[in-house]
Amino acid sequence: MMVSMRKTSVHCLLAIFWLLSAAPWVSAQTPGPEDNPTWQQLRKTVFQGREIESKSKSVIRLIVAAKAEDAATVPIMIKTVALQTAERHIKKIWLVIDNNPSPIGVVFNLTPDTGNADIETRVRVENSSFIRVVAQMNDDSLFMDWKPISASGGCSAPVAKGGDDDRIGKMKICLEGEPVVDRPTLASLMIHHPNYSGLSRSDTRVQYVKHVSVSYAGKEILSADVDFTISENPNFRFYFVPQEKGELSAKVVDTNDLTFETSLSVAPGT
Repeated sequence: MMVSMRKTSVHCLLAIFWLLSAAPWVSAQTPGPEDNPTWQQLRKTVFQGREIESKSKSVIRLIVAAKAEDAATVPIMIKTVALQTAERHIKKIWLVIDNNPSPIGVVFNLTPDTGNADIETRVRVENSSFIRVVAQMNDDSLFMDWKPISASGGCSAPVAKGGDDDRIGKMKICLEGEPVVDRPTLASLMIHHPNYSGLSRSDTRVQYVKHVSVSYAGKEILSADVDFTISENPNFRFYFVPQEKGELSAKVVDTNDLTFETSLSVAPGT
């Protein structure tokens, strides 16, 4: 009995020793957010190896689920800390999904007239990956937040709702709440478009929204250079600051050079 207990104790100690010694090895073999080769290449080519302040939460935050319920329509929230002003504002945001076939999913170009640089949209995620947002300030400093996500097959999934009808390119702008002069107003832009990625086995067509621009009273508020990373029927939520009565207008161009436009009359209160 004593021998059996001693053997068991030795085996337990050996197991604990193996786990403790293996833990650093396991950690070292798990790629970190800076170790992905695609991201390392993007840092060199897109950001010229410049310093990027990461996870500071002082400028930008990314909100996304840790596991995708549907990899073809993953909600993304880009939250910012300070309001947009002429003196200090975010002028560009990159949304990067490291392991997607096209890692730079969208680049937003912003102006102080957004008032608030928060943006929401839906994306496709092909493989488990780090998702990151990089913000460039008007002084060209860079800030980043990132999150890991578990997902599979979002970019190669077949289009669920179709797009071969006379509604392709139909758009709608709506406001959330009453617009007020000189205050950021939340708006939604909904675009009916299949955003064919060409990666689905059942449909190899390539046709997706590639550029979006939004203006108010004839002045550009924001624009976005987009690829098939954005889910079918793209939807963007964003802010703008109405100064006076005017038209909130959106123009969309897809990869077939089809152009779609819509507008909404806005009469802000005081």
